[in-house]
Amino acid sequence: MIRTDALDQLPVRTAVPALRRALDDRGVAVLCAPPGTGKTTLVPLVLAGLTGDGPVRRVVVAEPRRIAARAAARRMAWLLGERAGERVGFTVRGERVVGPDTVVEVVTTGVLLQRLQRDQELSGIDAVIIDECHERHLDADTVAAFLLDVRAAIRPDLRLVAASATTDAQGWARLLGDAPVVEAQGVSYPVEVVWAPPVRPVKPPHGMRVDPALLAHVASVVRRALAERDGDVLCFLPGVGEIGRVAGQLSGIAAEVLQVHGRAPAAVQDAVLAGSAEGRRVVLATSVAESSLTVPGVRTVVDSGLAREPRTDHARGLSALTTVRASQASGRQRAGRAGREAPGAVYRCWEQAEDGRLARFPSPEIKVADLAAFALQAACWGDPRATGLALLDAPPAGAMGAAHEVLTAVGAVGPDGRVTERGVRMSRLGLHPRLARALLDGAASVGGRRAAEVVALLSEEPPREYGDDLAAALRTARQGKDSYAARWRQEVRRLSSSSKGADGGGSGPDDAAVGLVAALAFPERVARARGEGTFLMASGTGAELRDGSRLRSAAWLAVAVADRPAQSASARVRLAAVIDEDTARLAAGHLRFAGEDVRWDGRDVVARRVERLGAIELSARPLKQPEPALVREALVEGLRREGLGLLRWTRDSGALRERLAFLHRELGAPWPDVSDEALLNRTEEWLEPELSRARRRSALAGIDAGQALRRLLPWATGEGARLDELAPERIEVPSGSRIRVEYGGAQPVLAVKLQELFGLQETPRVAGVPVLVHLLSPAGRPAAVTADLASFWREGYKAVRAELRGRYPKHPWPEDPTTVEATRFTKARLKRE
Repeated sequence: MIRTDALDQLPVRTAVPALRRALDDRGVAVLCAPPGTGKTTLVPLVLAGLTGDGPVRRVVVAEPRRIAARAAARRMAWLLGERAGERVGFTVRGERVVGPDTVVEVVTTGVLLQRLQRDQELSGIDAVIIDECHERHLDADTVAAFLLDVRAAIRPDLRLVAASATTDAQGWARLLGDAPVVEAQGVSYPVEVVWAPPVRPVKPPHGMRVDPALLAHVASVVRRALAERDGDVLCFLPGVGEIGRVAGQLSGIAAEVLQVHGRAPAAVQDAVLAGSAEGRRVVLATSVAESSLTVPGVRTVVDSGLAREPRTDHARGLSALTTVRASQASGRQRAGRAGREAPGAVYRCWEQAEDGRLARFPSPEIKVADLAAFALQAACWGDPRATGLALLDAPPAGAMGAAHEVLTAVGAVGPDGRVTERGVRMSRLGLHPRLARALLDGAASVGGRRAAEVVALLSEEPPREYGDDLAAALRTARQGKDSYAARWRQEVRRLSSSSKGADGGGSGPDDAAVGLVAALAFPERVARARGEGTFLMASGTGAELRDGSRLRSAAWLAVAVADRPAQSASARVRLAAVIDEDTARLAAGHLRFAGEDVRWDGRDVVARRVERLGAIELSARPLKQPEPALVREALVEGLRREGLGLLRWTRDSGALRERLAFLHRELGAPWPDVSDEALLNRTEEWLEPELSRARRRSALAGIDAGQALRRLLPWATGEGARLDELAPERIEVPSGSRIRVEYGGAQPVLAVKLQELFGLQETPRVAGVPVLVHLLSPAGRPAAVTADLASFWREGYKAVRAELRGRYPKHPWPEDPTTVEATRFTKARLKRE
């Protein structure tokens, strides 16, 4: 029997007529409704015609998480007075609960992606609802882009709803072709904000690490909330590990402690969502409870202020979840959970002053995540570069480039970027392309079952208590009775059936099989020992094992999970398997290099014949007759690293370079740019043939830089002959002396004794630029500086004369220097002459 009373209480019912009109008129709509209003449960039932009037239509609801998909289906089935699998069912990876009468199917976005790749028309489906689209998960963005393609090309009748729990819906409305935005008002009660920062500063999160002092503080705030408030407490923490630690610190409280996250057993999830008639509860949850799930009975929220987001270090080949400060939008969502059923309170475990500095919204996953799986989906869709997809944010070019390198290495795409048959098969395994490669290739070597067991461990990282040895973790999972082991066994069954076609039987010890499959998944992370628990990965990144790890004695590792601590050049290994060199060569064969290695090692040219696996040097021997072109490249690299000072620079060479730089600055072409970068880019024009003859660093010191620079003068136009005219090395002054001009500054400088310029009215010029005259005393010390000699004689000379003639009485100091003859001699010498 339909639970009409419960349906009538859902606030979203007031927005249903407008939503229907929008879909009838445009076929697309954006539905904005706060959490708990019924957008996930009532709207699909209405669009499917299961409540009220209207024709029966088949509706697919896409949820970002498995836990949310199961919960939504069960809730809708309960509202209809049925069990999941009748008219409402769900499909998540490894679990399908539907029946012949199912018209509303709740799926994860990943499952919908697979379905679209197999059946672009979505045959038999009338409407698709993309739920929680505001969270900006990559799969949801991709599903939306594919569905818009489908509507534009083959299914204009397909109805599409983007459902968001926030009012930031305009971007989605534009993406859907200026779709109508339908808003539903939630029933919310006032929520008091209590700022509860730690008494002492705590370390900021980094990687997966959260300061234990913060977790202890969160546990104390939960105890405080229980003492100060009524009802259940919902506490938001970033991940499973933090939930477990806080749960341990809450032992003995007068409330039931429940843990809600994607790995929680279904029975626990059901218990949390069903509420409790007896006693109080403390629900420790990840961000899954922000909007995807409604937890009844909650009057108080304790917010740690942390969340987990994916991050990828493309330079080091590392990708993982990382702990970040939750956004302002997340903070509002979390606080709103306390005001669903009655007035409530939120305890925020940070300073009020920090709140305004938080990011407004979570980072779109497409901007920060590893894009290999997305790139494979796009390639299978027929748009390898994803340039034609309707996306709210374009994928970063660098991340897409790295993704295509991975796909090419695993054979998922060809040189032209188009998907291969192997790539199509990979895309249908529901795995990251790396893991799909490990499953297919590993099954041929170690057997489908064992390959599936290892890949299942890699697809959902085992709990920390399983240790960092992947082979030992496999044995623990096989014997395990915990919820992780149960999920692992379910995934193994799914993957075993998927890899049957590649099953080669396989034999040998488990440890070798585990290492091979892990190395096939992450060939850039095969690593050789460097001593004392440190390793070098093929990617060039160092890796370190924790003290006490049983893996420290291994000669080679296949690193499955690693992260990089702050201010550390090396990665920290969290999960790895022992391998041998043959396995490393097999898995990372595409990274092998054998040949001449001629390079600048920081001191000189080193020439060797080497074999490498990525950055790992396997063998090397001296090379007596290296390829001259390679030696030349190494010498140029030396010049780039250490500078052009490796050449022989005399005073005249340096002066010539300064003169050329002045002419290039003032006159431009054809006078050459002689900056370091420009000269290094034109070595073949000015350093030949000497550079090609050189073999070592010492040979560079024999190259006369000034003589080489003259090759760059514009001889072909005839301008080269005007060098001494336009930028003379010396200028003859009235005394007859030839004074060197310094061109190293912003303006040419002529440093000359003041008496040698008597009678000179105008400032000398070079290339039309007045020189900066440094007027010197008879002892050669600075007396004045001017770029306008006539003005100096009129206004500045008197003060200089008054100051210096008493100090240098033997030298002439006429009252009017413009009317006397210049001299470099004393008055006595002048009389004798």
